[in-house]
Amino acid sequence: MTIPDDDSTKRKRWTHLRRVLERAGPFKDPNFEPSTELLSGIESVRILIIGAGGLGCELLKDMALMGFCRIDIIDMDTIDLANLNRQFLFTKTDIGKSKAEIAAKFIMNRIPNCNVTPHMNKIQDFDASFYSQFRIIVCGLDSIVARRWINSMLVSMLQYDENNQVVPTSIIPLIDGGTEGFKGNARVIMHGYTSCIECTLDLFPPQVNFPQCTIANNPRLPEHCVEWVTSILWPKEKPFGPGVNIDGDSVEHIQWIVEHATKRANEHNITGINFRFTQGVVKRIIPAVASTNAVIASICATEVFKLATSSVLLMNNYTMFNDIEGIYMLTYPPEKREDCPICSNVPVRVQINETAKFQELVDQLIEKYQLIAPLICTQIDGQSKTLYMTSTQQMLELTKPHLRMTLQELGLTNGIEMLVGDPARASSMRVIISLTSSMETTTAK
Repeated sequence: MTIPDDDSTKRKRWTHLRRVLERAGPFKDPNFEPSTELLSGIESVRILIIGAGGLGCELLKDMALMGFCRIDIIDMDTIDLANLNRQFLFTKTDIGKSKAEIAAKFIMNRIPNCNVTPHMNKIQDFDASFYSQFRIIVCGLDSIVARRWINSMLVSMLQYDENNQVVPTSIIPLIDGGTEGFKGNARVIMHGYTSCIECTLDLFPPQVNFPQCTIANNPRLPEHCVEWVTSILWPKEKPFGPGVNIDGDSVEHIQWIVEHATKRANEHNITGINFRFTQGVVKRIIPAVASTNAVIASICATEVFKLATSSVLLMNNYTMFNDIEGIYMLTYPPEKREDCPICSNVPVRVQINETAKFQELVDQLIEKYQLIAPLICTQIDGQSKTLYMTSTQQMLELTKPHLRMTLQELGLTNGIEMLVGDPARASSMRVIISLTSSMETTTAK
């Protein structure tokens, strides 16, 4: 049932917001001027919410109840039975339908004058012209890859003045929230001024994509052993028949992986392999708790409100929440990396031995910058050359032989610049190779 929205109801409804916007408080922004017009101004601010899962549902509800009337929401997934315990905008009758579309419909049916535009798409389906329409972007994602992609997209949209300083009007603030069980975090990212997602990758859980040489030859973590079984042993042995892919919900499949991952772990003195851990690695499971989603969404929504009204000082600029044993919260500013491959606006340098093979360089890039499927190209003698590409089978077959060649055989000289693309990034990373001799490497050791 839609709530009536006559003048008296509307005035009473926003009493709590007027207390913030129509008078100055102890935490106000130094430039804030109280005004009766700020409340109506909220209605014109266009917000993008990425993700309509547990966190995204909370974010959408909070934004709509705070008076934001122009909201877009992106999610490529459909509703599953397992979602219903925490994604409260959905019911059993919605199973199989678009999360974004059902969430938008629910909110617009309940909250008057709130226009929610759903997009059943991947974020990669849109270009800079789409994202430039929004004043603020809020992420409620469970994917580090997706976070990194939208982070690099917003960085690529920055404009610089003649002193190589970011033009403030080109910044689209990114509010990022994340939860894992009873722990969560929220942060405000102002690209060009604060640290970005790429600056602080170490804050996230360990990557689930590892260099093939590590998996095959030198496993150090239990995840490496599980990945070895799923990516190398399973295709080789075909335990359940040709063409049978791994089913993360199959007890028989997971048990087979556990058995063989345990054997490999024992060979390398690694512990920690069990059924639950293995299934988590295979399915990329991140546990979710409704109460944690509600807390983190409320923090993110508060920061959106601050940005939209300039009424209160922003968070500075990363909050950790942990209520496993009591409630613990901490806010601090993560350091902005001067050599960040995304937001520093300068190429990164990679040192490698001059006798190394191209495979070693690829593995180093994957491990150091947490790449998924790198596309590497460069200019050699004035000609553009693709060194490695895995996105199509044809290009993989053409470029895979390069992995066995030395850097010298490929024409990669000291100081040469390469462009490295990846599905985790919306723009390419500039990499300069610094070759070292065997004598220098020995001396350094």
